[in-house]
Amino acid sequence: MNLIKRTVIAGALSISAFAAQAQSLSFEGAGSASLTGIVPQSIAPYAAQEGVSLQVVLGQSLTKSIIKVAAGRLDLAVAPPPAINAMKKGVGPYKNTAEQAKKLSGNLRALFGFSASVMHSIVWADSDIQDWKDIKDKRVFIGPPAGAAAGQTAGMLEQATGGYKAGTDYEGVKIPWGSAMQAFQDGQFDLYVGFYPIGAQSLNELSLQRPIRILSIGEDVLASKAWADYAADQVIGEATIPPNTYSGQVNGDQEIHTGTTLMSIVANAKMDDDTAYKVTKAFWENLDTMKQANALMKQIDASQPFTGVNVPLHPGAVRYYQEKGIEVPENLL
Repeated sequence: MNLIKRTVIAGALSISAFAAQAQSLSFEGAGSASLTGIVPQSIAPYAAQEGVSLQVVLGQSLTKSIIKVAAGRLDLAVAPPPAINAMKKGVGPYKNTAEQAKKLSGNLRALFGFSASVMHSIVWADSDIQDWKDIKDKRVFIGPPAGAAAGQTAGMLEQATGGYKAGTDYEGVKIPWGSAMQAFQDGQFDLYVGFYPIGAQSLNELSLQRPIRILSIGEDVLASKAWADYAADQVIGEATIPPNTYSGQVNGDQEIHTGTTLMSIVANAKMDDDTAYKVTKAFWENLDTMKQANALMKQIDASQPFTGVNVPLHPGAVRYYQEKGIEVPENLL
């Protein structure tokens, strides 16, 4: 056998051996333009360096994804904490399978949490909506028909307006995420409540097509007990959109105070500890590099690894945090 042939065979065997050693995990996220999709995609190449191949599928309904993880039919998913709370109680999207959902919720374990998409409450600059009270009797996009987002948005609007309720004080419009921005441009509703990373290019392009105004939640509201109770119940955070973020924003010289969704990455409790450790390590050890590659990840705070986490941490993740000297809250052990 000549040298070239032996080299080709040896190379093929080496690749086959690596493929056999690398573990393949299925991982579901949501929109490719949001952090619910950006985070899974960004982790993948670094997890591969740890010997874990992530097969990322986006555009999923995360309320369904976490059920699949809990049932052992999916390895990893981006998880909205309010959906996990609903699953634990057997309510909301899980009301028809309440007992099964409650039982399965005990199988979920978290790797880490992060601040995700920020609530952008957008009207056209020439709209007669100048403040929250002006949405009375208007049509407001609050989220898709399925999932937890519509209820979360309605709750935030109730706090911001001082009590307005969807279906009573304004019409809450529910259509799929992918259709919402175009529907707003077509005049199908008056206020577009979208969830995006700060500085999303699609919003900048929207503002350049036609000037926009972004409504800001009053600082007195954010400091109130009502907001604190709501935020704790819905597991949401606060965010500030800095001035001059969007080119065509007429109130772009102001800071916009708003809410932000929190997300976590969950696995099944039966996931191998070493695998959970490697995925957790791949994310945190390479976060700075990922931020340089995608500016939309800059809002993720490495000093807050348990943001939004409302299930126990996986032992493999705990091992990583303990190695790094990061104190793990008792309630997450």
